[in-house]
Amino acid sequence: MPLGQVLYESGVRQRYVYFPTTAIVSLLYVMENGASAEIAITGNEGVVGVSLFMGGESTPSRGVVQCAGHGFRLPAQAIKEAITRAPVLSLLLRYVQALITQMAQTAACNRHHTVDQQLCRWLLLSLDRLDGNEIAMTQELIANMLGVRREGVTESALKLQKAKLIRYARGHITVLDRPALEDRSCECYAVVKKEYDRLLLEGLPHH
Repeated sequence: MPLGQVLYESGVRQRYVYFPTTAIVSLLYVMENGASAEIAITGNEGVVGVSLFMGGESTPSRGVVQCAGHGFRLPAQAIKEAITRAPVLSLLLRYVQALITQMAQTAACNRHHTVDQQLCRWLLLSLDRLDGNEIAMTQELIANMLGVRREGVTESALKLQKAKLIRYARGHITVLDRPALEDRSCECYAVVKKEYDRLLLEGLPHH
């Protein structure tokens, strides 16, 4: 799954669902003027293409690979057959609930919190879906994800770098102090993480 690969387009019937393992996929809303904003991200905790098993077939958003990596692809018909089995359906619905929480919290965060806080939230959510503490991403792409001006992201990244929370060089961001980054973030990251843990980890059946 290379960086920038479009997995599905707005309004187009989806043919596959994707299960990222090391890649991260950004779910974007694109405006008529070409401006975009990220509404959620999906990594090794979830699935891309939920509209296929929710009965919608398509969605107004676009799915784009944000961090290159690997994943599995399943034809639409295969996932439709799989959800007839109760354990699979239950887990997928739990994931959808967690995804809705992330979307709602992202909308609130973009409206009420500073670019500094949004950047911290975005970095933490991305780290949760990667091995290690490095993210390959340019400031321009981050600005597109957050729906803000590039200058705002540059200013916020410089603040974090001066505080020795991150190191940024040539499109690579290395997180140096995660606890401090969590302290600097708004409550949105913790709300989303708690809900994912509750639904996808604590909610799993124990044998």
